[in-house]
Amino acid sequence: MGCAHGKCCNRDSSTSDEDSGHHQRGIRPYKNKDGLTQRSLELVHVPSHNFTLQYSSLTQNGYYPDTTDRENQDSFCIKTQIQGNPNVHFFGVFDGHGQYGAQCSNFVKDKLVEILSSDPTLLDDPLKAYNSAFLATNSELRDSEIDDALSGTTAITVLVVGDTLYVANVGDSRAVIAVKDGDRILAEDLSVDQTPFRKDEYDRVKLFGARVLSVDQVEGLKDPDIQHWGDEESHGGDPPRLWVPNGMYPGTAFTRSVGDSTAEKIGVIAVPEISIVRLTPSHLFFVVASDGVFEFLSSQTVVNMATAKVSYTLDFNACLLQNNAAAYKDPTDACAAIAGDSYKRWLELENRTDDITIIISGVGTTDSEVHSRPCQIGGSMNQSAAIVPPLMHQRPLES
Repeated sequence: MGCAHGKCCNRDSSTSDEDSGHHQRGIRPYKNKDGLTQRSLELVHVPSHNFTLQYSSLTQNGYYPDTTDRENQDSFCIKTQIQGNPNVHFFGVFDGHGQYGAQCSNFVKDKLVEILSSDPTLLDDPLKAYNSAFLATNSELRDSEIDDALSGTTAITVLVVGDTLYVANVGDSRAVIAVKDGDRILAEDLSVDQTPFRKDEYDRVKLFGARVLSVDQVEGLKDPDIQHWGDEESHGGDPPRLWVPNGMYPGTAFTRSVGDSTAEKIGVIAVPEISIVRLTPSHLFFVVASDGVFEFLSSQTVVNMATAKVSYTLDFNACLLQNNAAAYKDPTDACAAIAGDSYKRWLELENRTDDITIIISGVGTTDSEVHSRPCQIGGSMNQSAAIVPPLMHQRPLES
């Protein structure tokens, strides 16, 4: 939903069966080797609390029938042992938008972790370091050769420090954690999408002079004075967007991002909202993904799918990924299954798909023979921080 240019984001248009070669709404099947980058299962030990993170990642090119060679604007970064510390690890997904979205997302994925890694205050004050890193990254993007006037990127990141997760979000990508609750596994959002659907974000950008209107309202098809769009899940097809007072741009469907210098003038900021979670025996795995995943899949649906694909024991000190004859065996296959279903849902409801990027990390222990080494994985194709408690602004959990 993050496209910075008007109608191209979420508007459905018909595609003929003849053009598509498929009999249902031009559905183009998900192809594992078509513009896809997937990492095998990786493992890193957190010795301070004697557990491991077992993680995998995947990024899939979006399908745009009119521009089949379009570059994937998503990117991701996984960097273990930040500052050489075996207890500090970073996971991030960056969803670029606009003409130079791919350049923006790749710049930010590299620069953000670089600034965090060089900040001597990171472990003493992670919140301050996180906030400073986002603002510094935004400033450096502005000073770079990349034109960010109508381009930028969202960023959803998880910093693991011992047994604590610091989740910093700018935009409408999302992080979710799976929590064991009796005989149920529930999704708890670790971030809250920053869009005009949120009253606090709506009120904030209005103070900067933003016009908040859907595309239909801008084009005169609906009454612009009706400033209510329901909720994101039921009215995502024509969402409220931000426009300058006397122009038909930039049309962002988010209220925070890195870059987007034009939108910054009407309140789109790079200040992250940060939530903090201390891991407990009930926390099984977390998911970090772009809105290509969450556009048509709820947080609970994604957790349900990952749970079905990966079987976990529930003892925090012995939470090992186990094979299940009826399920995929680890986060690698879970990433592929969720990406594939997301891709399918897009094509059932639109004539295209967004880029899709997902990281899944299980939380568990490993035997004492495992020794971690630092690594950095990055992928792509081609004010003070607001503290948001993780249980605030949550969507209702599905049963």
